[in-house]
Amino acid sequence: MRQSRDPFPIRDARWKRLAARIDNLAEKDERYLRHAREIAEIRRAAAVELYSVCRSFVDSINQHTTRGEVLLDPPEFSSAAFHENGMNLVQINVRGRLLQIEYAATPDLVSTEDFRVPYTLAGSVRAFNQELLDKDLIEEQLLFYTLEHQRKMWRFFDARTYRSGPFDEDYVVSLMEQLI
Repeated sequence: MRQSRDPFPIRDARWKRLAARIDNLAEKDERYLRHAREIAEIRRAAAVELYSVCRSFVDSINQHTTRGEVLLDPPEFSSAAFHENGMNLVQINVRGRLLQIEYAATPDLVSTEDFRVPYTLAGSVRAFNQELLDKDLIEEQLLFYTLEHQRKMWRFFDARTYRSGPFDEDYVVSLMEQLI
């Protein structure tokens, strides 16, 4: 009968490899948690940024109106008001003509499912008035907070025309001009 080699050095090496893999797993989990915290902070800042664009538009228009007031709902917003696990809604109302902006966090921290550029918040911009509602029409464009290489930004995407661009005051003005 042949003698077997000493199993202890083999077992010891195997345990060391397993221990190293466990240590690597802990590092990987810590990196993921750090990334998740960064994305959560980015999402809160993005929500404030979106609201700021709407607030700036409303304040600018109201400086020039004499017979009407453009309303923004909610009237105030902070990063603490952002709903990480639900829908967020901002609405601009001009005498029954509405721009409704709805957005939420993506199920994954970052997604490319509905838009080719990685994004972390997604939603839509709807524009409607009574005329459009009477015709069962609501203008809708998709909205994404993208994490591009050079910068992070809100982008709209029109699925009918494949037109895309920044969600900024000029974009909000163009949507409102279509409603008025």
